[in-house]
Amino acid sequence: MRVLLTGGAGFIGSHITEALLARGDDVVVLDALLPSAHPVPHTPHPGVSWIHGDVRDTAAVSGALRGVDVVCHQAAMVGLGKDFADAPAYVGCNELGTATLLAAMAESPVRDLVLAGSMVVYGEGRYDCARHGRVTPGPRAESDLAAGAFEPRCPRCGDALAPGLVGEDAPTDPRNVYAAGKLAQEHLAAAWARATGGRAVSLRYHNVYGPGMPRDTPYAGVASFFRSSLARGEAPTVFEDGGQRRDFVHVRDIAAANVLAMTALTHREPGSFRAYNAGSGTPHTVGEMARALAEACDGPAPVVTGEYRLGDVRHITASSKRLRDELGWRPDIPFEAGVREFAHAPQRAVALN
Repeated sequence: MRVLLTGGAGFIGSHITEALLARGDDVVVLDALLPSAHPVPHTPHPGVSWIHGDVRDTAAVSGALRGVDVVCHQAAMVGLGKDFADAPAYVGCNELGTATLLAAMAESPVRDLVLAGSMVVYGEGRYDCARHGRVTPGPRAESDLAAGAFEPRCPRCGDALAPGLVGEDAPTDPRNVYAAGKLAQEHLAAAWARATGGRAVSLRYHNVYGPGMPRDTPYAGVASFFRSSLARGEAPTVFEDGGQRRDFVHVRDIAAANVLAMTALTHREPGSFRAYNAGSGTPHTVGEMARALAEACDGPAPVVTGEYRLGDVRHITASSKRLRDELGWRPDIPFEAGVREFAHAPQRAVALN
């Protein structure tokens, strides 16, 4: 394949680049090198056709699409950011960038797209009440969080809930700017597929971690925060009580899922869009990740602070059965082995403004 990989110089994109090159594919990388995700100066990956450009630049995207068979769209601004003032930057990078890319694709012969989606589109995960069955709790009240009452309660009776695995057909409920943008990207991709006869897949990533994560940036994931603290000889800081359930999936498994999805697109119906959860299938708490990293680094034990961030959800773990059954994907890297590797792997230094 000749693949246009947007964001190919980033954390996940660089691993996808390596997976594609190992297959013998021809890779074109388009990346704006945003300072929140990239070291400066940047050294392009050997073996790729490199374009320093922004997905919001129609001319750059149109040029990058020439001769391409499939687009793998990873370029994005990620994470919760610092506060709501980041909203215009998120919308510009994610929604406008995706719209610009899709408009250029509509004017080209390229009709296959793999999109970097996210499990954040679900909001809170699946919950079951012993009295009322499957329920959907609303956003957690700040007064409850301040009082240390972190677990969502049944919206009908107030009883405790049992968290479970959410499937792709569950209602979406984005609860922050980044989440709203990731869902908007999927809607844009689905509209593009219907309008052009294209074929689009979104891989809803869970908590991706592994070598090359950026360090010391408010836009990185929680595993990166912990690793950065340990690299400084400091204890990882765990918000709430550390009991938040997540699915930590290794970046090389996510890269493999992207390659598999790209090769499978040719078998899909024109005009189709399909979303797939992409997680390890084995939930762990945030506290467990912090403790596992601290032990692997032989560093100080985590400190649980009780602090919280509005917009964070309590539990979100989703079933990846659809991706396994339909595309045959299987994650290969167990949590324990992946954390040990990550504990000693280089992180990516970035140049923040």
